[in-house]
Amino acid sequence: MTTPATPPIEVRGSDRQPLGMPPARFLRDYWQKRPLLVRGAFPGFEPPIAPDELAGLACEEGALSRLIVHDAARTRWKVKTGPLDEADFATTGDANWTLLVQDVDKWDAGVAQLLEPFAFLPSWRVDDIMVSYAEPGGGVGAHVDQYDVFLLQGLGQRHWAVSTDPAAPKDFRPDVELKQLVHFEPTHEWLLDPGDMLYLPPGVPHDGVAFGGPCMTFSVGMRAPAQAELLGDLADYLAERLPEELRYADPDLAPARAAGEIDRAALARLRAALPFAAALDELTLRDWFGRFVTRYRLAQTPAPPDRPLTAAALRRRLAGGAQLLRHPWTRLAWTRDGARAATLFANGQAWPTSPALAERLCAQRALDFAGQPPGEAELALLLALANEGHLVPRRPRRR
Repeated sequence: MTTPATPPIEVRGSDRQPLGMPPARFLRDYWQKRPLLVRGAFPGFEPPIAPDELAGLACEEGALSRLIVHDAARTRWKVKTGPLDEADFATTGDANWTLLVQDVDKWDAGVAQLLEPFAFLPSWRVDDIMVSYAEPGGGVGAHVDQYDVFLLQGLGQRHWAVSTDPAAPKDFRPDVELKQLVHFEPTHEWLLDPGDMLYLPPGVPHDGVAFGGPCMTFSVGMRAPAQAELLGDLADYLAERLPEELRYADPDLAPARAAGEIDRAALARLRAALPFAAALDELTLRDWFGRFVTRYRLAQTPAPPDRPLTAAALRRRLAGGAQLLRHPWTRLAWTRDGARAATLFANGQAWPTSPALAERLCAQRALDFAGQPPGEAELALLLALANEGHLVPRRPRRR
């Protein structure tokens, strides 16, 4: 059996085929699968907007713009968010800076026309055209986009480095405002001329730097809402349309077997009551509901003590007969994670523990450990709850 050949990463385009191939083949072989460099995608390309016009747009009140400056070593970065003014450009010099302006297609009809060759994509998938102008050395550092993007070179040259290594690390630097990668080892490098276009699917590490002189790039970016955004908006949409009288109900309720436990019957009722809960695994459903129900309709929350307790101090107090009183604004519940494991929920927070301790904490408002000192794991949980304000040590009463 013959193994299909890997599609080439570099092709040549033309006026009739800016992708260097029919759109159907591009969608089949490259879309959200692998990068593609198209040489001469737009032969004789002339930028529809001049650098001075872009700078002027960046100074407009409603425009989304950023001015990014970095030193020659590319270790220190400065980001200025628009609207910008002439003074911002007066100190940039002639190297190592870039101007980014988003949604330029909404401001300039000529830029908007660049979307016409991408009509093979659903129009609702297209987000905007971002235009970047950079002096030599200008860029934003190695990074990853979470959406498809077509990078059309409009003026000058830009050096692009791309990594197609699926195992490449994608952790970010903590010391810069930009989401730059800590590690970046390119597998491909190119120098793009006006009219060349680089397509990158989501999640591909890349770095673009202006080379030799002034550089302008037109980035056609796609809309790619995160699952969290989709779920949050769907939940809001459904919540606005569900009648108030539809509530969690338990007409089949049986006497509680363990104080505070969110049992399997309760989880089954949740799946029946919530429109999309059936798609959630049990662990996720338990974790969400435990956090939710312990903070639901809470008017106040306990405050941590002024001075946190240490484990040694708490152990001494308990050994001396001190009780741990549950704060009146603390709400507890727990779920069983197996025969010997449980998760305790307190006002929306979660801690691992044992079923026995979880049930005891939920059942008793005053806990006494004088006769049976807690083990290390139990003490750690009691200490965490005490330092969150949920448990308050009280000295034993003198007789």
